[in-house]
Amino acid sequence: MIWLGLVMGGLLIALLAWWLLIKTEGVYLGRGVVIWLYDVYASRYDNIKQFDSETEDYFLARPLLQRLTHVRAPLILDVASGTGRLPLALFEQTTFQGRIVGLDLSRKMLHIAAEKLAPHAQRVTLMHCPAEQLPFPDQTFDCVTCLEALEFMMHPKDVLRELIRVVRPGGLLVLTNRQGADAKMMPGKTFTHGELRHILREELGLERVEIQVWQVDYRIVWATKPGHSDPSGPRALEEIWCCPRCGQIALHRDGDDDSYGCGACGQRVKVGADGVIEGVKAKK
Repeated sequence: MIWLGLVMGGLLIALLAWWLLIKTEGVYLGRGVVIWLYDVYASRYDNIKQFDSETEDYFLARPLLQRLTHVRAPLILDVASGTGRLPLALFEQTTFQGRIVGLDLSRKMLHIAAEKLAPHAQRVTLMHCPAEQLPFPDQTFDCVTCLEALEFMMHPKDVLRELIRVVRPGGLLVLTNRQGADAKMMPGKTFTHGELRHILREELGLERVEIQVWQVDYRIVWATKPGHSDPSGPRALEEIWCCPRCGQIALHRDGDDDSYGCGACGQRVKVGADGVIEGVKAKK
């Protein structure tokens, strides 16, 4: 009986470890564990997810651009950009003329993204940055996206508010919402589709909220920020990036190209050898 108890205890521990580290990707253990796991799997992530260009074209890039046909060259923020899935899908569209800022907290995922997106380096910026504190002014982007990531955020409602803050009036918010058995295995970290629709409409004030069939584990969510404003267009990073110390839009690339310097307060922000902007946080 003792051996049986030990075996059962071992199985329960293994099951708990599987749930905490694999099925829920560390979210119940804190942000540091989530980042660590994504760093560990960064080099294998694309093979695990098995993205292919035709599927990404049909289910992601084209539907998004169809909703942005009124914006000639949109400025897009991709939150939790990972290995650059969304930017790559858009840059493979010959009709896409915009610029993209992609951010993530897994530095190794961003390194993979930088390698994949190197041919488009003039039109994409990658930043090592938290979603809860975006270093951009209010009403900056024509479109903000956050795909397959909201359930792994420590405070998803805070993230939603921050994403909405930087979308311009009339701009587009694109999310995914987890569903099915996997969603039920993440209590307190996922929303039902009805709950998310209520949050976006009633609590956060968005309009034209649509939740559509997308993938087995996710539905895609489209929503519009109330009001109207002119498109932001493909503005350079220096025009929209707030200094992490003083909050002013005064950061410019230094001559040595390995950092940005703030003309207002002198703050310097490093740029990695792969072009990723390091450790950015907005001023609160």
